[in-house]
Amino acid sequence: MNSCAFRGQAIFKEAGIMKIAEPTVERLVLYYRLLSQLHNEERRVVSSQEIGEMLGLKASQVRKDLSYFGEIGKRGVGYHVDRLYQHISNILSPNRVWKIALVGVGRLGEALLGHKALRSDKFKLEALFDNDPSKVGQVICGIPCYDSEEMTEIIRRKEIEVLILTVPAGAAQISADRAVAAGTVKGVLTFATTAISVPEDVLVYRVDISVELEKLLFFLKGSVA
Repeated sequence: MNSCAFRGQAIFKEAGIMKIAEPTVERLVLYYRLLSQLHNEERRVVSSQEIGEMLGLKASQVRKDLSYFGEIGKRGVGYHVDRLYQHISNILSPNRVWKIALVGVGRLGEALLGHKALRSDKFKLEALFDNDPSKVGQVICGIPCYDSEEMTEIIRRKEIEVLILTVPAGAAQISADRAVAAGTVKGVLTFATTAISVPEDVLVYRVDISVELEKLLFFLKGSVA
């Protein structure tokens, strides 16, 4: 068992492609979002300078990132939007649909359910879990909600591969244990304020809002001295 907050290169480990630093992965996601928008706007080409300006990055950083993955823009023309969009899409997640479950349909869980980030052609939210009797057995935002105690059976039956944890710290470990016991879970995104212990072959990414806020305040203190 391995107790951790984050093990880097989670996106690329399964495919065995390469080891990528977390900041680079974050920029790739930003490129993907922007290119999705440009694709929907039927934009044909975009330059590294334009990408940098829209994302608040240096054009040189954009060119470095994209060349690292084999994409070279044409000088004076830029990058072909559709091709680059598809290329980055394949890097972030190969052509497949990931099955996801969300555990904890409280305020945070409900907020995530209403967020456009959970509406993607790369994954499908298959199940919700909670221990609130008023929610168990209901269909919330089009997704069935099951009792948390049924988690192992339901996850195994539905072949859930990714788990989102939005439960209190005290419920995080038991929720993770029930999920990984199904034998199908490959990754966990947890918003709990405590680390969880999972088998070595399960990747964990922890989002701790309080830590991120403290980091922001730390860097801000120097600018207001």
